[in-house]
Amino acid sequence: MSELKEPRWAVLSERGREESGLSYEEAAGLVARLRAERLSGLCVISDEAASRLPVAKKSAVKPPSGGNSKAAPTAPKPRRSRKKKDA
Repeated sequence: MSELKEPRWAVLSERGREESGLSYEEAAGLVARLRAERLSGLCVISDEAASRLPVAKKSAVKPPSGGNSKAAPTAPKPRRSRKKKDA
């Protein structure tokens, strides 16, 4: 039996250990689902390694980030002037 088919894989995210005891195929499916939810820091590791990490604290709604989002634009920030150098 291949190790990839054994239920010995876990999925991690920025929140912590999402789920463990998965086959690699199940773990890859969970990664795809969490990626669709725009969750960051996703990876598949062994259950043994995951047992040392905290369980994920799941939130109902991910708070908006200040990063590259496609949310409604806000008013632009005022530009800061540069100091002029003496010539």
